[in-house]
Amino acid sequence: MKVVLMEKSPSGGLIHIEEREWTMNMVAALEHVNYLVVGNREYETVEGRLNVDLGRLELLLVPIHT
Repeated sequence: MKVVLMEKSPSGGLIHIEEREWTMNMVAALEHVNYLVVGNREYETVEGRLNVDLGRLELLLVPIHT
């Protein structure tokens, strides 16, 4: 499944992080995780949307600052 990752900026805007194919096991793992690591950066998952028109899962993320 195609998954699109979007970062929510402090000002409320959206920043496209990446778009790639995920296995169904990776998509299923979203039921059990709250955080993702992409490009050596950690993000908290805020919400997800299944975009049926475009055939993709869109995830809204906020960066974790350590």
